[in-house]
Amino acid sequence: MSKQSSKKRLLICTFLAIASGFFGGYMGGQISIQAHSQNCENQRWSLFKAGCKIAIAPSAMWRGSTTGIWTGSVLGAFFAGLITRKE
Repeated sequence: MSKQSSKKRLLICTFLAIASGFFGGYMGGQISIQAHSQNCENQRWSLFKAGCKIAIAPSAMWRGSTTGIWTGSVLGAFFAGLITRKE
């Protein structure tokens, strides 16, 4: 493999890993918020439901997006490596 194609492959893999990491972080945060907000449905009054969702959102977003970033980056790099390999 030439030096030029090796640099292109590295650039493509890096870009795809970062892009899929951002996408995974966004999706993981959204899924985590939806899953954690299900715990707020037991509240009687709508004011308490809104307060519960506001209190839960930051930690749920943090947990979900962190997991999504790691998972997305690893899977993105793996699939980018598969796509750009030469036989």
